[in-house]
Parts: sequence; C-alpha cells; structure tokens
Amino acid sequence: MSFHSYNPADGHGLKHNPFKALISPRPIGWISSRSADGISNLAPYSFFNALSENPPLLGFSSSGRKDSLRNIEATGAFVHNVAGLELVEQMNATSAPYAEEMSEIETLGLETLPGEMVDVPRLAGAPASFECKLVEIKQLEDHKGTKINNYFIIGEVVRVHIQSDLITDGMIDEAAVAAVGRLGYFNYAAVKDIFALARPKI
Repeated sequence: MSFHSYNPADGHGLKHNPFKALISPRPIGWISSRSADGISNLAPYSFFNALSENPPLLGFSSSGRKDSLRNIEATGAFVHNVAGLELVEQMNATSAPYAEEMSEIETLGLETLPGEMVDVPRLAGAPASFECKLVEIKQLEDHKGTKINNYFIIGEVVRVHIQSDLITDGMIDEAAVAAVGRLGYFNYAAVKDIFALARPKI
C-alpha cells in the first residue's frame, strides 16, 4: 500500500489542495445576520459545525473579516439556516461577493420570517433555522501562536424552528431534510443514503 504524503507548509504537490476534499462532507452554516444599519446579510460557510448539545452551541470560521463577522460583532446575533437540497441554488447564489451595502436576501428575492429571540431574519423555506446569540469571536492561531486571518464565531442557540412536516413520531426525517454538505473543489453532497448503527456495549 502506497501513500501520497506531504507537509502542508511545503505544498501538497497535487493539481488542487486535497484538504477540503478529504475533510468532508462538511455541514454548511448558512448564516443570516443584520448590520447595525439594518442591512440583512446571508452567506454560506463550510467550516461550520455543532459544538455542544447542552447548552446548544454552533460555530463557524470566517476567512477574513467578512460582512457576517462584522455584523455579528456589532449586533451579537445571527441565524443558522439549514441548507436543504431544494434551496441549494439559492445557497450557492449567496456565496457571490456582494458589496457590503447590498442585501443578498433582498437581491435574490428570498422569503424570510422575523427572528423571535434575535433581530435577524430567518429563511422561510429552510427546513430548520437556529436563532443564535453571540458567545465568542476568536481569532485563530497556528501552532506557533501566530495569529492568522481566520475568525471562529461561536453562538448559543436560543430558538429553533423546524418545518412541521419533517417531524415523524417525534423524530426528524433526515432524508426529507436532505441537508447539503460541502465536499472539495466545486462539489456538494446531499444527505440521502442513511443507515443506523447501534452503539456497542462493553
């Protein structure tokens, strides 16, 4: 068995960096926020995940000081909207480099509902949305302690909205949600092939 091995600091030696292709699928944080001036922003982040169940914490990483980061710094709130397969084209459209004064939500004509615990809109068509209040923003560092231009935003979920028809016998129909995950390159995957494993007992 042979391996392609490399030190990231020296380059990967391939046509494209394999890092994101191998750390996959990654959940997509489809983050809505609002500026201090009231401009609504919506952008997808593929460095995103759940961090804690109790209390429920979500986190995503921003490469550079993007609109979402600045808005959350100013208002202390954001909403994570689950990106289901039916909304994948709209999700991709919100990744375009819109100017700070432009609202992706308004420009793309996306239907929203007001947040109930935070002053941030949520997507009406999203399978589920998580209203969050800011816990911490941390500038990331490398192993030498040198700060890098990436920022990790942590929010506590204070309100959850789930489309009612996705709940069967008190459980989420994950196949019906068809959450979209990010792979490498320009690739995505939808959660459809689901199987269960019982946790082993010792």
